[in-house]
Amino acid sequence: MNPNAELQPPFANLIGMKVTHVSRDKVVAELVVRDELNNRFGTLHGGAVMALADNLGGTATVANLPPGGRTATIESKTNFFAAIPVGDTAYAECTPLHRGRTTMVWQTRITRGDGRLCALVIQTQIVILPVKA
Repeated sequence: MNPNAELQPPFANLIGMKVTHVSRDKVVAELVVRDELNNRFGTLHGGAVMALADNLGGTATVANLPPGGRTATIESKTNFFAAIPVGDTAYAECTPLHRGRTTMVWQTRITRGDGRLCALVIQTQIVILPVKA
């Protein structure tokens, strides 16, 4: 596994994301839903849900990159099923659907404290290989 996968970008800390597991086959995280992440109706903002999943897909791709490789999200699709209220916790699990040479596709399931599925995110990450001299 790429050792850089354990390192999270500052954004993860900004929103309060806690990554609890990183491997080539799965990335798991949780996010306590606090007022700063509120969508004005007392639930987790959809953008925060998408940001949580995007960070996990990037982390999962980095875990699978060759040395010197980079990645960026090139497509993301989110389906929302249930809200996560302030005070609850969002639990996210990201697993691979495709790990190719030039792209990787990840599925992130986001649930709340009672186990109910809240969102399903599928994203495609480009694999940017290091330039050879």
